[in-house]
Amino acid sequence: MRPFKHPAASEFSLERVLYALSDSIRLDIVRHLARVEAATCGELDGGRPKSTVSHHFKVLREAGLVFTESSGTNHMNTLRRADIESRFPGLLSAILAQQTS
Repeated sequence: MRPFKHPAASEFSLERVLYALSDSIRLDIVRHLARVEAATCGELDGGRPKSTVSHHFKVLREAGLVFTESSGTNHMNTLRRADIESRFPGLLSAILAQQTS
C-alpha cells in the first residue's frame, strides 16, 4: 500500500481548507477528530459507502486538515491541529467553537 500524500503546512491554502470544511460530512469528521487522539476511517464513516468516505478523507488530507497513516489493515486519522494553527492562527478553533445545527 502506498503512503498517503500530505501537504506541508506552508502549502496550505485558505480556500482549500474552507472548501474542505464546507461539507457537513467532512466538518463532522474534523469535529470528531478534534475530540479524540486518532480514529480509524471505520469509526468515522457514519455508515456511508467506502468510496464516499475515501473521497472525503482525500479532500481533508489535500487541504492539510487530516493526517492519515496505515496501521495494519486500518487507516488511522489525526487532526493536524498544530499545522493548521501555525498557518491560520485561530481558524480551526473558531470553526470548532460553532454549534452544530
